[in-house]
Amino acid sequence: MSLPALDMDIISSPFRIVGILGVFYGAWKYIEAKRSPLNAIPTVGNSGVLTSYITALKWLINGPELLQEGYAKYPNQPFKIAAISKWVVVLSGKQHVDDIRRAPDEVLSLAEAIAETIQTKSTLGPLDVHPHHEITVRSGVTRNIAGKFDEIRDEIVEAFDEYLPASEDWVTVPAYETVMHIVCRTLNRFFIGVPLCRNPGYRALQEQFTFDVVLSAQIINCFPGFLKPLVGNYLTKVPKRTKQAMEYLGPIIDERIERIEQYGRDDPDLPNDVITWLLDTATHDYHRSKRDIVMRVMLLNFAAIHTTTMTLTQCLYDLAIHPEYVEEMREEAINAVAEHGWSKIAMTKMRKVDSFMKEALRLNSVGSYIMNRKALKDWTMSDGTFIPAGTFIGVASAAMGVDEALFPDARTFRGFRFAEMRQGDGELDSIKHQMVALETDQIVFGHGRHACPGRFLAVNEIKTMFAHILMNYDVQLENGSKIRPPNVTVEGSIIPNQKAKVMFRKRKST
Repeated sequence: MSLPALDMDIISSPFRIVGILGVFYGAWKYIEAKRSPLNAIPTVGNSGVLTSYITALKWLINGPELLQEGYAKYPNQPFKIAAISKWVVVLSGKQHVDDIRRAPDEVLSLAEAIAETIQTKSTLGPLDVHPHHEITVRSGVTRNIAGKFDEIRDEIVEAFDEYLPASEDWVTVPAYETVMHIVCRTLNRFFIGVPLCRNPGYRALQEQFTFDVVLSAQIINCFPGFLKPLVGNYLTKVPKRTKQAMEYLGPIIDERIERIEQYGRDDPDLPNDVITWLLDTATHDYHRSKRDIVMRVMLLNFAAIHTTTMTLTQCLYDLAIHPEYVEEMREEAINAVAEHGWSKIAMTKMRKVDSFMKEALRLNSVGSYIMNRKALKDWTMSDGTFIPAGTFIGVASAAMGVDEALFPDARTFRGFRFAEMRQGDGELDSIKHQMVALETDQIVFGHGRHACPGRFLAVNEIKTMFAHILMNYDVQLENGSKIRPPNVTVEGSIIPNQKAKVMFRKRKST
């Protein structure tokens, strides 16, 4: 009769141990929370040791709502929100943006914030040790936009003809997916050229890679630090994708390095593409290895394809529900192209188009919480707020974008808002209020030395595609709906609806 009781004791012992450890962990977290300097920063949502997880779940599902609540409750003040494994401190206002911009990298690190978020060391490798691809973007990529504009335009025409052949009847397509295919082709025409940019397997690889990295990071983040490299190598798809990319790009890289060694960098027949630009900016021997170059090409696609796709998709949704702006933008685009051809200069003349796109992003950006940094050292802000080392911070950019003090009638879509703000610039055509501008009121591409270096390519590509749509198509949402497809949010990210469909037909209106 004693055996069942003994069995019950054996079974219950592990649960008792877990329970005791749970109590000690909870007590430790409670004491740690009470002692944290972050207690001085007000909280949006719950702040208890256990109840904070309720807010963490809401942050995961609907972060922009929490950010807006905090921004309204604590204007121009820091506040914090509970995430699953940490507190995120939220800043806003011009002074806070300037504080982040001025902080040295050894105090506030963008690289560390990214590394921890997407586990770069286990997904992309040690590319952040010496990120010379950033130099490549600032030099080779940006310098070649004008010279390679004909290639950008040519691929846009080819891609639209493939995915959206002009038809007198309405053709319905999935907006996000269609835009992504066109963006991927066009970017890789610029990066790597034909025929690879038109290879279906290569394009599918680049389109899927971002999803694989993000999913892999979520998996890796579930494991302790010492297991992360193993998990990244054996439990994710990234190594497989890297091998596939090596098969596509490896022979091209081998041929390129051999050609430069044989004929020198001044060879007039040397392809002018991202592989050559990466070799130009290489400062270490390993930068010239096939794997390093392949991973940096993949990283550039990772950074560009989906952010560009999200931006153009948001602009497309607004174009469909605001047809009252179409004729003026269409006329502007036609006149600019008539005078300057399809060129970078023509894009700068499209003030109304630029304004419409920037207004679309003001109300539906790709992120509500940007300029993310991790504090590597204790940091005191200009207003005296103390940020302890290890804290993650960011800016409530979307909430700033609908602040009446910054943008009158802020909740209303005014397509030419920024074009009107630029009136009087004359021939100087000030960069202020343009989409590529770095401003503290509306933050799209970050600010300061870590602002997105690829924004000039992205904006020119998006604007060229948008102008192409204006000049060649009529656009509406499926069944002529005027209800904007709702965004999907994950923490601070804002993702345009990926299920919505858009209808195109050959342009009929004048």
